[in-house]
Amino acid sequence: MNKTLVPAIVSLSDAKLLRAFGDEVVIHLSGDKTGGKFCLFTSITPPGGGPPPHHHENEDEWFMPLEGEIEFFSNGKWQAMESGTVIFMPRGTVHTFRNVGNTTSRLLTQTIPSGFETFFEKCAVAFGKSTEPDMDQIKKIAADHGIYFAQPNGNAPE
Repeated sequence: MNKTLVPAIVSLSDAKLLRAFGDEVVIHLSGDKTGGKFCLFTSITPPGGGPPPHHHENEDEWFMPLEGEIEFFSNGKWQAMESGTVIFMPRGTVHTFRNVGNTTSRLLTQTIPSGFETFFEKCAVAFGKSTEPDMDQIKKIAADHGIYFAQPNGNAPE
């Protein structure tokens, strides 16, 4: 179905805030505002934080560090990234990032097409429970969205 797109202006106070995996994610533009074309969000990551290595089957992803000391993992190695650097991870590429600094980092991310925000919303519910999240449930949510976690070496899916 071809959906007519309309302009969207989303202030920071109107953006959706989600918490999971130790991060806060601010959803600036979700698929419902972009006709499913993309999702735009900022990850706010504490020192030492970052997601496990993973790959997406459904989305291409690009990142731009805004502040903090961030390293990216791709092609089997870690690399430091300066603020303003643009990183592109096509679907199927095992990748991750981590905050190696002593202060909170901010990372602007876009996924194409949208859908990642729905995955993160479901994970936020699981992480929002009073007990530790069931990682088998998290892996199922991820698999339902075409996201698969990898071993720390980035080679073999879990």
